[in-house]
Amino acid sequence: MTKDNRIVGTYEVSPAAGYAGDVTPQTAWKILNENKDAALVDVRTRPEWTYVGLPDLSPAGKKPALLEWQVFPSMQPNPEFVTALSGAVTDKDTPLLFLCRSGVRSAAAAKAMAAAGYSTCLNVVDGFEGPLDAQAKRGTAGGWKAAGLPWRQT
Repeated sequence: MTKDNRIVGTYEVSPAAGYAGDVTPQTAWKILNENKDAALVDVRTRPEWTYVGLPDLSPAGKKPALLEWQVFPSMQPNPEFVTALSGAVTDKDTPLLFLCRSGVRSAAAAKAMAAAGYSTCLNVVDGFEGPLDAQAKRGTAGGWKAAGLPWRQT
């Protein structure tokens, strides 16, 4: 499945088509804390980072990589995404964990980087805010924030 079986073999990873698999926010946090090379790539838009918040990886001694999958305000796919991330992360065995609002854009980003030859691309299911709850609001029914993982407003 991946060259670095320590990641997929050690953690609970759900199978996915086109990339190494899906992980819960809690598993992503565990990987980020236990694997010094693992990186979190937040693929949301600049307004989401600014107004909704960011994962706070400082307890793990890291910062999230911020790279839009879709460029705000047009929301067109970022044509430079693969090139930019490949330039920033040159080791194709680096575990990459992708995060968006609810897990859809991040799955697409994981597929793109796997197609570019990265061996351990993982999607964080339910993303930063998760699905809508019974009151049609995000952030309580799933995702990074609802899991109680560290995050901050910018």
